[in-house]
Amino acid sequence: MPIRVLVVDDDKTLLRFLKEYLEREGYEVFTADRGLKGLRIFYDERPDLVVLDIMMPGMDGWEACARIRELSGIPIIMLTAKAAEADKLRGFKLGVDDYVTKPFSLEELSARMRAILMRTSDQREGETATYRVGNLMVDIRRREIQLEGEPLKLTPTEFRLLAYLAKRAGEAVDQAELVAEVWGKDRRGGGSALRRYVWLLRQKIEADPKRPKRLVTVRGFGYRLEL
Repeated sequence: MPIRVLVVDDDKTLLRFLKEYLEREGYEVFTADRGLKGLRIFYDERPDLVVLDIMMPGMDGWEACARIRELSGIPIIMLTAKAAEADKLRGFKLGVDDYVTKPFSLEELSARMRAILMRTSDQREGETATYRVGNLMVDIRRREIQLEGEPLKLTPTEFRLLAYLAKRAGEAVDQAELVAEVWGKDRRGGGSALRRYVWLLRQKIEADPKRPKRLVTVRGFGYRLEL
C-alpha cells in the first residue's frame, strides 16, 4: 500500500508540480489549496504525512498544524518563506517535525520526507522496553513518557529525543549522534534544531529549566540525561 501524503499550499502551480513529482516517487497524494480544506481531507483520508504551507489565506498553517496535532502525531513538514528563529520555534512548539524553506528543490523535499518516514515508522514491533530514569518512565511500545507518574504531553520529535537519551541514560551523547537519531544523517543545521528541542524538553521535565539537573549539557560534546 503506498504511503499517503497530504500537501496543503495556496500556490496551485506548486501543488500540481508536487503532486506529479510525488506520485512518480510512489506516493498517494492528496492536495488542498486552503487550510480548512486540508483539514477536511486529513479527517477523511488520514494520511501518513502532511506537508503544510504556513502563509495561506483564511486558516493559516499554524492553526491547521495545531488542529492536526490535537488528533494525531503523524509527521508534519512545514513549507515556509520565513527562516526566522521565532517562527521555527513556534512550529517546534506545535509539534512540527521539519521545515523546508522556499524556494526548495523537489528532490530535497522528497529526501526530507523519506528520512522522517523512516524514523517514525521505526516503531519496532514487539518492542516492550521500558526505561526508568529517576522519576521519568519511558514506555517505547506505548510511546508514552511519565514524570512522577503523570503523562508528559510531548510532540513526536520531543518523544524521539527524550526516549533516545533515556536509552543512553547516564552517558554523554554526542550532538551529531542525537541529530542523526532524531532527524536523520543528512539533516543540515541540525545542531540548531537540537538546541531548540533540548530547550523545549527542559521546560517540561526540569524544576528550573534555567538550571537543568535532569537534561544537562556536556560542554563541547552533547547532552546527558542524568540517572
